[in-house]
Amino acid sequence: MAAGMMQETLIVQTRGRGSYDLTAEVRTLVERAGVDAGLAHVFVKHTSASLMLCENADPDVRRDLETFMAGLVVDGDRRFLHQSEGPDDMSAHVRSILTGMDLTIPVTKGRLQLGVWQGVYLWEHRTAGHRRQVVVTVTGS
Repeated sequence: MAAGMMQETLIVQTRGRGSYDLTAEVRTLVERAGVDAGLAHVFVKHTSASLMLCENADPDVRRDLETFMAGLVVDGDRRFLHQSEGPDDMSAHVRSILTGMDLTIPVTKGRLQLGVWQGVYLWEHRTAGHRRQVVVTVTGS
């Protein structure tokens, strides 16, 4: 990799549907990159999981988001043709498209510039656990 650039893949083993805090891992990678000013790009390599910046103090926020999403995108919806891996298959794809597969966060003085109440989360949309890959790329000077 060129100077001022680092890329690593985090492996996240999920236990099924829900959110998984990646803030500490992403923060560590950013600090290790040694970039004074730049960007951290976080990308999940899957079509049935997503990433989100979310409230990091009260876990009820993430539970409420899950409740909202369950009402918005229903498992086994009869409109969905694609259900080859079960009733949560297509709903997981819809959820990931609605919520996004990547985040870009500023880096200043070697630190991830998150707000006081923000955390970086992987959002697993399948009901069963999966091994997820999250690529973190840090660039800057």
